[in-house]
This record gives sequence, C-alpha cells and structure tokens, in this order.
Amino acid sequence: MKVAIVTDAWRPQTNGVVTTLMRTSDCLAALGHEVVRMTPEGLPTIPCPSYPEIRLALFQGRRVARWLAAERPDALHIATEGPLGLAARNAALRGGLRFTTSYHTQFPQYLRARYPIPECATYAMLRHFHGAATRTMVGTKEVRRDLKRHGFRHLVHWGRGVDTELFRPRPETRLPYPGPVLIYVGRVAVEKSIEDFCRADVPGTKLVVGGGPALGKLKARYPGVVFPGYKYGEELATLLAGSDCFVFPSRTDTFGLVMLEAMASGLPVAAYPVTGPIDVVRNGETGCLREDLALAITDALALSREACRRQALEYRWENATRQFLGNLVEARAAAAARAPAPRVAARPESP
Repeated sequence: MKVAIVTDAWRPQTNGVVTTLMRTSDCLAALGHEVVRMTPEGLPTIPCPSYPEIRLALFQGRRVARWLAAERPDALHIATEGPLGLAARNAALRGGLRFTTSYHTQFPQYLRARYPIPECATYAMLRHFHGAATRTMVGTKEVRRDLKRHGFRHLVHWGRGVDTELFRPRPETRLPYPGPVLIYVGRVAVEKSIEDFCRADVPGTKLVVGGGPALGKLKARYPGVVFPGYKYGEELATLLAGSDCFVFPSRTDTFGLVMLEAMASGLPVAAYPVTGPIDVVRNGETGCLREDLALAITDALALSREACRRQALEYRWENATRQFLGNLVEARAAAAARAPAPRVAARPESP
C-alpha cells in the first residue's frame, strides 16, 4: 500500500506527534509499504504566533494538491489540523479522495490557556475539520470518550509504542544532583502546567528538560530548578534513567508519549488524574495520579521501577503501526461501501 501522510508537525520539532509519525513511517516501510510525506521541511515558513519554535507553512494549497495528484496514494492520512493539514483536506475533498485524520493535540485547552477563546468555538472548528474524514484516530479511550461527547464521529483507536532499547534502566547512572531527582521532559509552555511542578513542596532536585515560550519566565521565577535545555537520544535517556520520578503536570495532553519513555527507563510517574495519564499510567503500580501533585510525587517514589519497565515493554511500535494500518484498511472499505454504484447504460430493445 502507498500511504501519504500530511503533517504540520515535523523536524526539528521534538514532541510526541513527530516521534509517532517518524516511528510509524519507519515501521510501515519495514512492513513493505511505501510512505510519502508532505511536511514543512523545505517549504517557506513563518513562526507560529506565541510559539516561534514552531514553523507554519502557509498558502501551500496548490503545492499540496499537485503533490497528491502526482503521488496518487492508496491511503491519505492527515495528521494535524494546521495549514498543511487544511490544504490536504481541501484538496482531497475537491478531488473526491477519502482520507483519515488523527487527533493528537487538545487545541481547545491549549488556545484557552493563551487567549480568551471559548473551548466550544475551537471544538466546533475541529469537529468540522475531522468530520470530513472516514476515520479519526485517537490515542486513548478517555480522549475517544471526550471527543464523542463533543459530537465527533467515526473515532477509532491508534495506540503508541516506545523505544525500549534506547530508553532502558541504567543502574550505573548517577546524576550530580541531591536526590530524589524529579524530572519533567517536554515543551516548556503554559498549557503544560510546569509551574505546578516547579512550586510543588517536595524534597530533592527538580529538572525541567526542554524548551519553549515559558522557559525564560520559569527560569527567572524558580532559580532552584535545573533547566538543562533540550536533550536528545542517549543524553536524554541517561537523564531519565538517572532520575527517581517522572513528573507530568500537564492537564491538556491526549497521550503523553514521554511517560512511556520514562517508564521504559524505570521511572514511576506522578501526574494529575486527567486525560493522558489516566490511560497510560496504572495508578498505584507504575505511577500515582493525584490532584495534589506533591502527594503524587511522594507516593510515586515508593513504587517499583521494575513494574514501570514491565508495563513499557507492552508498548511496541510495530503493534501500533499494524493498528494504524488496520484503520486505513477499514476506512477504505467503509468508503467503498458508501460509494455510489456505477451507472450501467440501458441496453436498447431488440427490434
């Protein structure tokens, strides 16, 4: 099968969406499928307002339409609701090409954290965007239930995986900080509620790994917190393995892939009992979900690192990719079933 993926989230961004699409592309290729991608890479872009690290490829409608016409994919998956995703959606609708979408980001909550935009307005926009898709893929049951409550249709599950070779326990690793070492990894932005972690009254050292628009403010406000900046690959894996607890204060994530990377490294997770952690963390076994984040951290530190590793081993990218493929096949079958029957010319009567 030739699979076309359109995404506004791509390198050099580092986040769960980019990781998911890269690993899925690799697994699709390993399974013998052809993958073509339309991304902002190589296109003229502008910085996203309030988040300049994200680059937006605007006014690419004709380019995307020409690309789709030239590639003629068997399946089109639109991964994001940004400018490229919207261009692909419009081109597909004009050309009668069926497509699937995925819901990676809680934009209603993200936008509400920055601007006075009612969540209902953003949900209406997203419902319109995804409503044209044959299937919309979501990462967790809780997100699926939430979107269904907001009127979304044709929702299907698409799980995630984790690189358990890179992210693994490293008992010999010792970080140069007073313990316990508490770590957050990800985007440093207001919607991630990182300030809740920074001000939590718990002993030890807090690490906030990553960057984003809120970094400067947090560094100035919390001088006792360590901000190592962006870390990747082995360096990131070593930081995780050398820590004692992973703290995930976000209330706006649809999954939180980094929680799996932490658990694969042997770290229990402390988080709020909200969408994302509810479906990823086994409360009281591989993490603690509490409305009191400090209490969640204290309780999580007592959990088994081995149990965290065992749960992470259940998440494999190949399994997630086969689920993705199954959704594409199901979507094609559903589209074919709804297609109008071809007209058959009536035979002329015999004289």
